[in-house]
Amino acid sequence: MRLFQHGQRSLFGEILDWMLTPLLLLVPVSIGVTWLVAQGIANRPFDRALEYNVQTLAALVTVQDKRVRFYLPQPSRDILRGDDTDRVYYQVRGAEGDLLGGDADLPPPPEDEVPTDERVFIRTERMRDEPVRVAYTWVQPALPGSGLVLVQVGETREKQKVLATEIIKGVLLPQFAILPLAILLIWLALVRGIKPLSELEDRIRERKPDDLSPLDDSAVPVEVAPLVMSVNGLLTKLQVSIAIQRRFLADAAHQLKTPLAGLRMQADLAQRKGASADDLKQSLQQIGRASVRATHTVNQLLALARAEGGAGARAWQHCDLARLTIDVVREAVPRAIEKRIDLGYDGAEPGAPGVMFDGNLTLLKEMVRNLVDNAINYTPSSDERPGVITARVLADPFGHVVLLQVEDSGPGIPEHERELVFEPFYRVLGNEADGSGLGLPIVLEIARQHNATVQLEDARPGRQPPGVRFSVRFETV
Repeated sequence: MRLFQHGQRSLFGEILDWMLTPLLLLVPVSIGVTWLVAQGIANRPFDRALEYNVQTLAALVTVQDKRVRFYLPQPSRDILRGDDTDRVYYQVRGAEGDLLGGDADLPPPPEDEVPTDERVFIRTERMRDEPVRVAYTWVQPALPGSGLVLVQVGETREKQKVLATEIIKGVLLPQFAILPLAILLIWLALVRGIKPLSELEDRIRERKPDDLSPLDDSAVPVEVAPLVMSVNGLLTKLQVSIAIQRRFLADAAHQLKTPLAGLRMQADLAQRKGASADDLKQSLQQIGRASVRATHTVNQLLALARAEGGAGARAWQHCDLARLTIDVVREAVPRAIEKRIDLGYDGAEPGAPGVMFDGNLTLLKEMVRNLVDNAINYTPSSDERPGVITARVLADPFGHVVLLQVEDSGPGIPEHERELVFEPFYRVLGNEADGSGLGLPIVLEIARQHNATVQLEDARPGRQPPGVRFSVRFETV
C-alpha cells in the first residue's frame, strides 16, 4: 500500500508510507477492540443488577402446605418492571417445569447445563425478536424431596447499547482528534530527520567542478555515513584517474616534443639550398630514426596508460608464463642478433606444473617485452665481448609461486638509483642507450595489477660489469 505515489521513488515518501500505513491500518482494529471492551464494560453494572434481582426473587420462593410457591407483591412487581427504556422479564419454574410465576415464554437455560444451586449465571438470549440479557439460578426449597426451582430475570439491552456507545465515543473521538496531529508530528519529524541529506545535497551542488576533495562525513547521520564514504572513495578514484590522464598528456607532450622537433629540423635541412644528395639521404635517415623513436614513445605511453588505468583487470585468463616468455624471446632474437647479443631462455618448460596462473595475457606479454627490450638497450656488446641476456621462468607448485627473471651482462644499476629507475622518464646517468624511460614503470604497474612484486639486484655480484637481474614474483593462488 502506497499513500504517496511518485514517478521516481522518494525516500521521504517511502518512510512516510511505512510509518502512516500501519497507523491507519490500526484505526479499524482499534475501533473493533474498543467496541468489544466497551461492550464488556457496559455489561458489568447491568449484569450485577440482574444478579441482585435474581437473588431477590430467589428469596421469595417459599414452601406452604408442603408445596413450593412463589409470591411477588404488586409493588415489587411494579418496581421490577418500572423501566422506561428496557423491558424486564422474570420467570420462576418448579422442579417439574411448572410455571410458578412470571413470563412463560422466557427461554430456559441450555439443556446440557447441570443445575447448580446458590450460583448465578449470565447468558444472552433472544425474546420476542429482541436480544435479552438473562441472569438465572436454581434454588433448593426447604421441602424434603423437592427438586431445584429455576429463577430467571431477563432485560433488554437498550441501556447497555447507549452506555457502550458513550464509552466508544469517549474513547475514539479523542483518537480521531489526535490522529491528524500524530500525522503532522510524523511529517515534521521526518522532514527534520532527512534534513542532513538535503544539506549534503546543497553542499555537493555548490561545489566547483574541479573540487574533488572528500565530503565531510561527520555532519551526516550514522546510516548515511557509508554512502558518504562510498562517494568519497569514488571521488578519490576519479581524482587519481584525472591525475593519470593529466600526467599522460603532459608526458606525451614532453616526450614527443624532442622527436617532432628533430623531424622538423631534419626536414628544414633537407630543404636548404645547395644540399647534396648525401645530405638529403642523411636527413631522411635521421627523420626515419626520429619517427621510429616517436612511434616507440607513443606505444610506451599507451601501454603505461592501459596498465595504470587497470583496463586489463577485466580481461583475465589462464596464462602460461613460460610459453609467453619464450614467445617474447623469439620475437626479440633478430634485434639481439643485430646488436651481437646472446639472447636465450632458460627455465621451466611450457605447461610445466606451477607456470599457469590467471592474468591479462596482453599486459603480461608487454611486461616481459619491456624487460627484454630494456636489457637489449642497456647491454653493450661487441665481437670480442658479446653481451649475454637470459630470460628465465622458475616455478614452485608447492609454494604456489612462479618467478620471472631477466638478467643481462650490462653495466648494472647503482643501488642509489634502483628505486628511481621505476619512475617515468628517469634515465640512468652516463648511459647513452636509446630509450624513453617508460619501460620499467610499465613493468612495475603491470606487476602491481597482478599483485606481483618486482626486485632488482646484481646478476653477477663482485664481478665487472655486474649486470642486472630483474625478478618478478607472482603468487599463483
